Amino acid sequence: MIDGDGMAVRGTTQPEGGFASSLAGKDRLRPALLSDQVYDLLRTALIDGDLQPGERVVESEIARRLGVSQAPVREAVKRLAREGVLEHIPRRGNFVAEVSERDVEHARQVREPLERLAGELAATAITAAELSRLDDLVREMRDAVARGDLGRFRDADITFHATVGEAAGNPFLTRMWGVLEPSLRTLRAIADPLFDGDWQAMADEHGRLVALLREGDPKAAGQAFAEHAAGRGPVPDRRSTRAKRTPAD
Repeated sequence: MIDGDGMAVRGTTQPEGGFASSLAGKDRLRPALLSDQVYDLLRTALIDGDLQPGERVVESEIARRLGVSQAPVREAVKRLAREGVLEHIPRRGNFVAEVSERDVEHARQVREPLERLAGELAATAITAAELSRLDDLVREMRDAVARGDLGRFRDADITFHATVGEAAGNPFLTRMWGVLEPSLRTLRAIADPLFDGDWQAMADEHGRLVALLREGDPKAAGQAFAEHAAGRGPVPDRRSTRAKRTPAD
């Protein structure tokens, strides 16, 4: 259902105004790099919860509220759709992807032991060529951060973990990862595009994982990969901090 301001939630009614109406108080965007600015604004709204799962994102309404043409809004929306944050439904429009936190947790519970095993096995089986490939992927992540291209970062991140799985030398592990990876991507249980932390530090964290594989210590590598998969790594996500503060607010 679409409300009077052009925003809607599938199966629910939004409060008067909604996210689009809140844009009226924003400063008008500068002409340069409009699509990047609209992208940043929408991504912040997704992180902060101003745009809720299932909510419709209406390009024309957002453009009107920001005082810009629809072209930069359309480009920003396409970018978020490529990252898996928005879902395009033909003849209906773009909606915020609905992701169950319980499903994400279940996916991580399965991913964690697979990543631990991959790290342990790869630490002693990985080849120089595979290590070089991982180095290239870390450089690609860093370059993606510098360019603000989270879609590219996400692709490199997922390829990184698939490469480690292949380097482990266990075909059953590779097969299981192939089955699980599409769900991890859809659920954002890997390379979460809404990660609200230091993306450069996250790229560097992957560099640390490569260094552990080079050292050849199965226990250390397995533990690091498991903690990384479970979201317990050394790079914090500000969303977790805010969630812990919410009950006391």
